[in-house]
Amino acid sequence: MTMSVPERNSGSGGKEEESEDESEILEESPCGRWQKRKEQLSQGNVPGIETASLAMDTEEGVEVVWNEVQFSDKKIFKALEDKIKEMFENLMQVEHPNIVKFHKYWLDMRESRARVIFITEYMSSGSLKQFLKKTKKNHKTMNVKAWKRWCTQILSALSYLHSCDPPIIHGNLTCDNIFIQHNGLIKIGSVWHRLFVNVFPEAVHGKVRHHRDEQRNLHFFAPEYGLAEDDYSIDIFSFGICVLEMAVLEIQANGDTVVSKEAITLAGQSLEDPLMREFTQSCLRPEAKLRPTAHDLLFHRVLFEVHSLKLLAAHCFINNQYLLPENCLEEKTKSFDPSGIMAEIEHEDRPGVQLKYSHVSPLELDKFLEDVKNGIYPLMNFASQRPHPIPRALSLSQEQMETVQTPTPEPQEMETRKVVQMHCNLESNEEGTKTHLSLFLKMDDKLHRQLSCDVLPSDSPKDLANELVHYAFICEEDCEKLAGFLEEALCKHQAGASGSPGLC
Repeated sequence: MTMSVPERNSGSGGKEEESEDESEILEESPCGRWQKRKEQLSQGNVPGIETASLAMDTEEGVEVVWNEVQFSDKKIFKALEDKIKEMFENLMQVEHPNIVKFHKYWLDMRESRARVIFITEYMSSGSLKQFLKKTKKNHKTMNVKAWKRWCTQILSALSYLHSCDPPIIHGNLTCDNIFIQHNGLIKIGSVWHRLFVNVFPEAVHGKVRHHRDEQRNLHFFAPEYGLAEDDYSIDIFSFGICVLEMAVLEIQANGDTVVSKEAITLAGQSLEDPLMREFTQSCLRPEAKLRPTAHDLLFHRVLFEVHSLKLLAAHCFINNQYLLPENCLEEKTKSFDPSGIMAEIEHEDRPGVQLKYSHVSPLELDKFLEDVKNGIYPLMNFASQRPHPIPRALSLSQEQMETVQTPTPEPQEMETRKVVQMHCNLESNEEGTKTHLSLFLKMDDKLHRQLSCDVLPSDSPKDLANELVHYAFICEEDCEKLAGFLEEALCKHQAGASGSPGLC
């Protein structure tokens, strides 16, 4: 959840001594995984945060952002502690490929200071605003296909947030906190801006900075912003300004710092495609209740398309990858005869069309699957509107608090990585009273997890899967998949010869 464009503030150039100085470790997280560096990043639109630091995730070997919220009064901090914990626990449950990832948080009340530290994904490729500026500088126009793909990804994220229970309102969507990666993947940051504003109004060091205070971004905010209770319509208005800027590259402000309503109207009228014009105008309606939802916009004529069989198959493959052996796609394509016919369309009045295996590039197919997995091509047209429950905050009991040795205990861990492959081995003892289970899991970050335990006849696959969720070995979303996998494996093993090893 990197809140704005991470800009390296150092002027080190190529000097080796300065580079080494910036990589100096200033502080570590209580668990030792996150290491704060000296190099600072510009995070100017985060409430209560003037700067953030580059940090290293020593477990994954990637750069992340170390954010700090400083509190001026420990008493106020203590009074807000439960509310802060609840907010950050909820924040850790947000999981979407088009939303910047929030990794971890902890509270620090050592000596005289009181602060919240939280770790977020580092978006090194830059913001959408930067990309649009470069495109305009090179005298290029926006590609319509790219515009549609970006709209779909942003709407996919907004639809997810708005369908959470309770709904999450972004409240701060601008081209500055929409990030674009080199592969075309779009991610939105500053997702919990409104919660920061609501929880930390006067308690932090310095004035809480609202992004609306910046004159150049005033036009992103709906007319009713701050005057009524937040709902999805303020995000839709901001999205409308974003997609308009994406189409025209920049809304001219006529030398003023504030973009006028007239400039927005002229920019909208300059769109040649009537469907694009209608799409943006529907988002920018003055009456909040007349604006469409993010889910509805995904079905607008300018974006909606019947998904190709290739895309549907790719999503099916990704969703069920845990059932397939590693490198199965590569091995399968190797076994095909290049001249073999994969599909054929017959016509009575003209020659048919044949598609051979040689027409398909395994490398292109592999890249397409990776793009689908990363969220570049979301499958939204068949997704029903269902609430995504955000679990309530986990709080330590009084007994647990008394056993904590460190002054800054970390919250309870929860596994967020998905399982992409599962294998298991089952061996029963001679008496047949119990079965030894060896479970091999491959996570979506390519790390492996190997577990083993004895399974009694009274143990159900569902109970075993729930236990793995409870102890943070797998995420809750994989519970049902794993339970089904174990049930099938145990049935096969029981059907085989007693005492012989069963592979699945």
